[in-house]
Amino acid sequence: MKKSLLLFLAITSLWSCQNQAQNKTSTQSKSETPMSAETIYQFKVEDLDGNAFDFSTLKGKKILVVNTASECGLTPQYEQLQAIYEKYKDKNFVIVGFPANNFGSQEPGTNAQIATFCQKNYGVSFPMMSKISVKGKDMHAVYQFLTQKAKNGLQDSDVEWNFQKYLINENGELAKVVLPRVLPTDAEITNWIEGK
Repeated sequence: MKKSLLLFLAITSLWSCQNQAQNKTSTQSKSETPMSAETIYQFKVEDLDGNAFDFSTLKGKKILVVNTASECGLTPQYEQLQAIYEKYKDKNFVIVGFPANNFGSQEPGTNAQIATFCQKNYGVSFPMMSKISVKGKDMHAVYQFLTQKAKNGLQDSDVEWNFQKYLINENGELAKVVLPRVLPTDAEITNWIEGK
Protein backbone atom coordinates (compact mmCIF):
# COMPACT_ATOMS: atom_id res chain seq x y z
CA MET A 1 0.00 0.00 0.00
CA LYS A 2 2.80 2.39 0.93
CA LYS A 3 4.63 1.61 -2.33
CA SER A 4 1.47 2.31 -4.35
CA LEU A 5 0.93 5.61 -2.55
CA LEU A 6 4.55 6.68 -3.06
CA LEU A 7 4.40 5.72 -6.72
CA PHE A 8 1.16 7.70 -7.16
CA LEU A 9 2.69 10.76 -5.44
CA ALA A 10 5.85 10.54 -7.56
CA ILE A 11 3.84 10.34 -10.80
CA THR A 12 1.56 13.21 -9.72
CA SER A 13 4.54 15.36 -8.78
CA LEU A 14 6.31 14.64 -12.07
CA TRP A 15 3.16 15.39 -14.09
CA SER A 16 2.67 18.66 -12.18
CA CYS A 17 6.27 19.77 -12.84
CA GLN A 18 5.98 19.04 -16.55
CA ASN A 19 2.74 21.04 -16.78
CA GLN A 20 4.32 24.01 -15.02
CA ALA A 21 7.31 23.94 -17.36
CA GLN A 22 5.03 23.82 -20.41
CA ASN A 23 2.89 26.68 -19.08
CA LYS A 24 5.99 28.74 -18.34
CA THR A 25 7.32 28.17 -21.86
CA SER A 26 4.03 29.14 -23.52
CA THR A 27 3.70 32.21 -21.27
CA GLN A 28 7.23 33.34 -22.16
CA SER A 29 6.66 32.98 -25.88
CA LYS A 30 3.45 35.02 -25.67
CA SER A 31 5.01 37.89 -23.72
CA GLU A 32 8.20 38.17 -25.79
CA THR A 33 8.04 40.64 -28.66
CA PRO A 34 9.39 39.57 -32.02
CA MET A 35 12.25 42.03 -31.63
CA SER A 36 13.77 43.13 -28.36
CA ALA A 37 14.24 46.87 -28.60
CA GLU A 38 17.42 48.45 -27.36
CA THR A 39 17.40 51.58 -25.21
CA ILE A 40 19.33 54.81 -25.46
CA TYR A 41 20.91 54.06 -22.06
CA GLN A 42 23.55 51.84 -23.65
CA PHE A 43 25.28 54.81 -25.30
CA LYS A 44 28.20 56.88 -24.06
CA VAL A 45 29.27 59.89 -26.11
CA GLU A 46 31.38 63.02 -25.71
CA ASP A 47 30.03 66.50 -25.11
CA LEU A 48 31.29 69.66 -26.83
CA ASP A 49 34.04 70.02 -24.21
CA GLY A 50 35.28 66.45 -24.75
CA ASN A 51 33.84 65.14 -21.48
CA ALA A 52 32.17 61.72 -21.31
CA PHE A 53 28.37 61.78 -21.38
CA ASP A 54 26.55 58.60 -20.37
CA PHE A 55 22.89 58.33 -21.41
CA SER A 56 22.26 55.93 -18.51
CA THR A 57 22.47 58.96 -16.18
CA LEU A 58 19.17 60.13 -17.73
CA LYS A 59 17.10 57.13 -16.59
CA GLY A 60 13.58 58.14 -15.61
CA LYS A 61 13.61 61.31 -17.74
CA LYS A 62 11.96 62.12 -21.03
CA ILE A 63 14.64 62.99 -23.58
CA LEU A 64 14.43 65.04 -26.76
CA VAL A 65 17.36 64.24 -29.06
CA VAL A 66 17.93 66.76 -31.87
CA ASN A 67 20.53 67.18 -34.61
CA THR A 68 21.55 70.82 -34.84
CA ALA A 69 23.37 73.21 -37.17
CA SER A 70 24.59 76.79 -36.79
CA GLU A 71 24.04 78.03 -40.36
CA CYS A 72 20.59 76.64 -41.18
CA GLY A 73 17.29 78.39 -41.82
CA LEU A 74 15.98 76.37 -38.87
CA THR A 75 18.81 77.45 -36.53
CA PRO A 76 16.48 79.86 -34.66
CA GLN A 77 14.84 76.72 -33.24
CA TYR A 78 17.66 76.83 -30.67
CA GLU A 79 15.64 79.59 -29.02
CA GLN A 80 12.52 77.41 -28.63
CA LEU A 81 14.61 74.40 -27.59
CA GLN A 82 16.16 76.48 -24.82
CA ALA A 83 12.70 77.78 -23.81
CA ILE A 84 11.17 74.31 -23.38
CA TYR A 85 14.32 73.08 -21.66
CA GLU A 86 14.07 75.88 -19.09
CA LYS A 87 10.35 75.26 -18.62
CA TYR A 88 10.55 71.48 -18.14
CA LYS A 89 14.11 70.67 -16.98
CA ASP A 90 12.95 70.34 -13.35
CA LYS A 91 10.12 68.02 -14.46
CA ASN A 92 12.24 65.04 -15.57
CA PHE A 93 12.89 66.36 -19.07
CA VAL A 94 16.17 66.97 -20.90
CA ILE A 95 17.30 67.91 -24.39
CA VAL A 96 20.45 66.44 -25.92
CA GLY A 97 21.77 68.21 -29.02
CA PHE A 98 24.02 66.63 -31.63
CA PRO A 99 25.63 69.10 -34.06
CA ALA A 100 25.91 67.53 -37.52
CA ASN A 101 27.28 68.75 -40.84
CA ASN A 102 25.22 66.35 -42.98
CA PHE A 103 22.89 68.88 -44.60
CA GLY A 104 24.21 71.61 -46.88
CA SER A 105 27.46 71.87 -44.87
CA GLN A 106 25.54 74.02 -42.41
CA GLU A 107 27.60 73.01 -39.36
CA PRO A 108 31.19 73.58 -40.51
CA GLY A 109 32.60 74.73 -37.16
CA THR A 110 34.70 72.94 -34.57
CA ASN A 111 33.21 71.81 -31.27
CA ALA A 112 34.63 74.93 -29.59
CA GLN A 113 33.14 77.22 -32.25
CA ILE A 114 29.77 75.49 -31.98
CA ALA A 115 29.80 75.87 -28.18
CA THR A 116 30.56 79.59 -28.46
CA PHE A 117 27.88 80.09 -31.12
CA CYS A 118 25.18 78.31 -29.09
CA GLN A 119 25.96 80.15 -25.88
CA LYS A 120 26.48 83.59 -27.40
CA ASN A 121 23.47 83.60 -29.73
CA TYR A 122 20.90 81.49 -27.92
CA GLY A 123 22.09 81.01 -24.33
CA VAL A 124 21.95 77.24 -24.79
CA SER A 125 22.35 75.44 -21.47
CA PHE A 126 21.03 71.98 -22.37
CA PRO A 127 23.64 69.27 -23.03
CA MET A 128 25.33 69.60 -26.42
CA MET A 129 27.44 66.72 -27.70
CA SER A 130 30.45 66.63 -30.03
CA LYS A 131 29.74 66.93 -33.72
CA ILE A 132 28.72 63.61 -35.33
CA SER A 133 27.23 62.24 -38.54
CA VAL A 134 23.50 61.50 -38.44
CA LYS A 135 23.20 59.73 -41.80
CA GLY A 136 25.20 57.81 -44.37
CA LYS A 137 27.94 55.21 -43.97
CA ASP A 138 29.53 57.04 -41.02
CA MET A 139 26.24 57.45 -39.11
CA HIS A 140 26.88 57.52 -35.36
CA ALA A 141 25.65 54.54 -33.30
CA VAL A 142 23.14 56.73 -31.43
CA TYR A 143 21.50 57.65 -34.73
CA GLN A 144 21.58 54.04 -35.93
CA PHE A 145 19.48 53.27 -32.84
CA LEU A 146 17.15 56.23 -33.46
CA THR A 147 16.55 55.49 -37.15
CA GLN A 148 16.41 51.68 -37.33
CA LYS A 149 13.33 49.76 -36.21
CA ALA A 150 15.48 46.65 -35.72
CA LYS A 151 17.26 48.55 -32.93
CA ASN A 152 14.60 50.91 -31.51
CA GLY A 153 11.57 48.60 -31.86
CA LEU A 154 9.29 51.44 -33.03
CA GLN A 155 10.01 52.54 -36.59
CA ASP A 156 12.50 53.14 -39.35
CA SER A 157 13.12 56.79 -40.19
CA ASP A 158 15.49 58.99 -42.13
CA VAL A 159 16.90 62.17 -40.66
CA GLU A 160 15.39 64.55 -43.20
CA TRP A 161 17.24 67.75 -42.26
CA ASN A 162 18.71 69.68 -39.35
CA PHE A 163 16.56 69.89 -36.21
CA GLN A 164 14.73 66.57 -36.54
CA LYS A 165 13.54 65.55 -33.09
CA TYR A 166 13.49 62.10 -31.51
CA LEU A 167 11.41 61.73 -28.36
CA ILE A 168 12.60 59.12 -25.86
CA ASN A 169 10.38 57.98 -23.00
CA GLU A 170 11.34 57.49 -19.34
CA ASN A 171 12.44 53.92 -20.07
CA GLY A 172 14.96 54.99 -22.70
CA GLU A 173 12.77 53.79 -25.59
CA LEU A 174 12.01 55.71 -28.77
CA ALA A 175 8.47 57.08 -28.48
CA LYS A 176 8.08 59.44 -31.44
CA VAL A 177 9.85 61.04 -34.41
CA VAL A 178 9.11 64.73 -35.06
CA LEU A 179 10.05 66.33 -38.38
CA PRO A 180 12.52 69.25 -38.60
CA ARG A 181 10.03 72.05 -39.36
CA VAL A 182 7.87 71.27 -36.32
CA LEU A 183 8.86 73.85 -33.71
CA PRO A 184 10.05 72.58 -30.32
CA THR A 185 7.24 74.58 -28.69
CA ASP A 186 4.56 72.86 -30.82
CA ALA A 187 1.76 71.11 -28.91
CA GLU A 188 2.85 67.79 -30.43
CA ILE A 189 6.00 68.04 -28.31
CA THR A 190 4.82 69.93 -25.22
CA ASN A 191 1.78 67.63 -24.81
CA TRP A 192 4.12 64.65 -24.95
CA ILE A 193 6.43 66.20 -22.33
CA GLU A 194 3.40 66.88 -20.09
CA GLY A 195 2.01 63.39 -20.64
CA LYS A 196 -1.23 64.56 -22.26
